[in-house]
Amino acid sequence: MEFHNVTATLLLSCPDQRGLVAEVAGFIHDHGGNIVHADQHTDSEQHIFLQRVEWDLEGFKLSRDKIETEFGDLAKRFEMSWSLHFSDHTPRIGMMVSKLAHCFYDLFTRVRVGELKAEIPIVISNHPDLAEATESYGAKYVHLPISAATKGDQERAAIEHFEAAQVDLIVLARYMQVLTPTMVGHFRNRIINIHHSFLPAFAGARPYHQAFQRGVKIIGATGHYATEDLDQGPIIEQDVVRTSHRDSRRDLIRKGADLEKVVLARAVDLHVRNRVLPYGNKTAVFA
Repeated sequence: MEFHNVTATLLLSCPDQRGLVAEVAGFIHDHGGNIVHADQHTDSEQHIFLQRVEWDLEGFKLSRDKIETEFGDLAKRFEMSWSLHFSDHTPRIGMMVSKLAHCFYDLFTRVRVGELKAEIPIVISNHPDLAEATESYGAKYVHLPISAATKGDQERAAIEHFEAAQVDLIVLARYMQVLTPTMVGHFRNRIINIHHSFLPAFAGARPYHQAFQRGVKIIGATGHYATEDLDQGPIIEQDVVRTSHRDSRRDLIRKGADLEKVVLARAVDLHVRNRVLPYGNKTAVFA
């Protein structure tokens, strides 16, 4: 079966051992594949091998479902954790948002202009504010108010909505709620959060006010996977912007919001292009 301009990508990790690169390359070669990108890294402290390898499907002798089966045998032999992705799949993103809308609008705009290869079929919020805007983009808006008493039930409802929408990734676009372990566990390494500082500094409420009081010269933003430990998940992307004594609180908030948009978009883009390989509390980013 031939596929024109379509590639397959393997992301894999396993205990470091001899012959791994040769085995993976040999598997692809033996079935008629042509590797177009390959990158690997060995974490010498944890003795873990990590690899991203991408190859053309044109002329490849295995069908997509057969790749899963045949490579699974090799992966089992080397104790690999692995995932397989195809370039003609358009990832589906479910977004969660509260009232702050800068990341919300930025991601929808990047999708609409084709800068981010994805679609956003559903937005879930604990406030009703962005319903009209969401519907203007052709997406479904689900309002799930959150209180201490309803949090568990509402998150279970959110999971059902996301599953029905067949989302591949959930993006917390300044969603001002802490997710429960149930939700995080259900979408392990498939929830990306934007943190409003260069972790771990100035965590918590009113970060830009804290930064202003300290007279900082840079402020930052961090895109990371959500875990049960608040703001401690594997980091995908970070950046900073310069500030000075001339900046007001409003200036810091504006600069911070701009940075949050850029860092979140980069993190999401890296994920949907299958460039991120989480392991433990780290990531290998094959940019």
